[in-house]
Amino acid sequence: MLLLPACLAVAACASPVVQAPGRADVAMPPDYGADYRPPSGTGEAWWTGFDDPALNALISAAQAENLDIAATAARLEAARALLRAERGDRLPSVDAGVSAGADLSASGLRDAVSPGVGVIFDPDLSGRLSAEIEAAAASAAAAEYLVADVRRLVAADVSQRYIEWRRTGERLALLDQSTELQQQTLRIVELRNEAGLSANLDVRRAAADLAQTRAQRGLLELQRAEAANALAVLIGSFPGSLPPVVEEGGGIPRFVGGPPRGVPADLLRRRPDLLVAEARLVEAAAQIGAERADLLPSLVIPGEIALGAGSLGGVLSDFLLTLGASLNLPLFDGGRRRAEIAAASAEAEARFADYRQASLVVLAEVENALVAIEAYSDRTRELAQAIEESETAFNQSNALYREGLASLFDVLDAQRQLIASRQALIDSEAALASSIVGLYAAVGHCQENCAR
Repeated sequence: MLLLPACLAVAACASPVVQAPGRADVAMPPDYGADYRPPSGTGEAWWTGFDDPALNALISAAQAENLDIAATAARLEAARALLRAERGDRLPSVDAGVSAGADLSASGLRDAVSPGVGVIFDPDLSGRLSAEIEAAAASAAAAEYLVADVRRLVAADVSQRYIEWRRTGERLALLDQSTELQQQTLRIVELRNEAGLSANLDVRRAAADLAQTRAQRGLLELQRAEAANALAVLIGSFPGSLPPVVEEGGGIPRFVGGPPRGVPADLLRRRPDLLVAEARLVEAAAQIGAERADLLPSLVIPGEIALGAGSLGGVLSDFLLTLGASLNLPLFDGGRRRAEIAAASAEAEARFADYRQASLVVLAEVENALVAIEAYSDRTRELAQAIEESETAFNQSNALYREGLASLFDVLDAQRQLIASRQALIDSEAALASSIVGLYAAVGHCQENCAR
């Protein structure tokens, strides 16, 4: 009679619950190294800061129809169902059964039916059930954060592909302008050659520059098709099909304003992938508790209600109630239980290291995005100035060439610089927009808007 109270006392003093490290155990700097701060905007949906209806429509479609999001949402439902299953183990298990047979006696063959109800209840003396429920709850939380993370990534991916779509469109439009400009130059050189004022070599040079510019079209069209197909897949459509609003003209989106970037400590509570890693760490700590529970006594209380046997057509007349208890005391297993605890502890340490490493990687992503925004902002301003100077130089060299005061080499060189500066400006504007997308994807602003 003293054994059960003693086991209860041991179980109470040796709780298997393990406290997992958390955000307070991860050191983060007080602020970022880069000085850039986005212009103030409204709301947490950062992509609306580009003031581009086509981009907004694409992201809305992707959030509703993207298949990666649908898959992670289904896995979330599975994780929640498993949590309900674990919680169900805390309740008594009741099963009904019927046994049937036949008795042969001197009076003849008689059918016999013995219905009954079996009950099993685990009071969780060792704490294993509680630890398993905690692990399942952490797994469900991780699945929920993973949905938010996929939504964050999809919003960023749609934005990046859309920017590439617009960049290639701008480059193709510039290609048409550059081709027309070089055709005009070639025509002038041909007229001068026909008048004996320039050599045929000049015609060949101008024609070579024109052909080299035209050769860029195929690559740009390929890049544009790849961006369009990727966008279609992201919104759950067949490649080659995009909403009409996207097909309409429009340049590279320019950022007007958005939510603040925050400080590094915000990443630990805002980045869904870090929250996933944190939940996985809690799950690992709970698993340690489940393994430790195997060192403690466990108790199972079985019961059965057996109804009296009778004929199939008869009335069941009486029943028998049986109630018992089964106590398990772990004594010797060759060190298996403690080895499993050690393995679970090592796994928890590994997940904490993964969590810390992930926080450093995320911090680097934000810093890189901030530096990139500053770099491409400066580059865009300088390239705009370079285009103004290149246009002036080309117009002057072209005028001097017509008067015979400059060589064709001067004209072609100025023309190449002008075209190259225009191309570089388009690419820089696209890179600046992409860097802003990268910043908001890195700071995790999509969690509040993308979670469902």
